[in-house]
Parts: sequence; structure tokens; C-alpha cells
Amino acid sequence: MGLSPPLDADPEEVRALLAPLRNDFTVALYAADNAFAVGAIIRVAHSFLAREIVIIGDAPYYEKASMGMEKYESVVRVANDEAFLAHVGKRPLWAVEKDHATTSVYDVAAFPRDVVLLFGSERFGIPAPLIAHAHAVVGIPIYGVNHSLPLAVAAGILMNEWARRKYAAGATM
Repeated sequence: MGLSPPLDADPEEVRALLAPLRNDFTVALYAADNAFAVGAIIRVAHSFLAREIVIIGDAPYYEKASMGMEKYESVVRVANDEAFLAHVGKRPLWAVEKDHATTSVYDVAAFPRDVVLLFGSERFGIPAPLIAHAHAVVGIPIYGVNHSLPLAVAAGILMNEWARRKYAAGATM
């Protein structure tokens, strides 16, 4: 069930109302060269109340695709891979990458607290140096001849699976 702040509420007031409800995961986007996809991910991350959305590099996003949700979210930009890894710090980093996956998202025993879910470019994936830093490389099973899922769909599947497990375990929204 969604939170219904007053229609005239300042975005900072809404952020303050949402802060204690935030979930303990972060969504990170590497080389997301599709501005519409980045906006859509911001919107989906808002729906799951992600702690933050990290954009590696200077990829733009369409505010129209985020349906204005960017003003309620913590969208963090980092310049490069090194700045991203510094920002992640000791948090568990999961690369979501089909070609290098060692497990399926559906076979994961549990999502760690404070996990950072890293998604790569639809065309190029995640580079090897970032995959090497990942604590897990998770894939989403897909069928057919298409090589990958749209970035926003993949991010939505992972966030939904995170939430399904959390709330199936008895947590409340």
C-alpha cells in the first residue's frame, strides 16, 4: 500500500516521511546508455523504496520516465568504477549479469543486508573488473533467442524478488 502525502507537500517532506520505510538495498547502474531505462528504474526503485540509486558515469535519464519520482529518491552519481567501489565500501556487491552468472536469482539462499545490486549496459553488460569485485554474480533465467532483458525489467525482477522474500518472511511494509 502506498504512502499518500499531502498533494502540496515539499519533496523534502516526502523524503523525510519515506526515510524510515526505506529498504536495505541499493540499485547501481553501469553504462546505462538508455535514458528512458534509467528513468524507469528510478521509478521502479521508488516503488520498492530502495535506499539509493547509484549511476556510474554521466548517463542521463528522462524525468518523464521516472514519473517525477527522482525528486523523492537519493540518486547518487559517481564518476567511474573506482568512485563506485569506494561508495559501495564494505557492503555486499551483487553483479546481475547473465553471461558470468554463478547462480540464478531464484536459487539464491538469501539476500544479504545492505546489498548493492549492480546492473550493466544492455549491450555490453558489466566489465570484468567490476565482476571481479562482486560477492556474487546473479543471473535471471530467460528463454528464447533474445540475449538479454531490458534493463528496467531486469532491475524490476531483482527488486521484486528481494521484496517477495523479505515480506514472505513476515516483515511488514
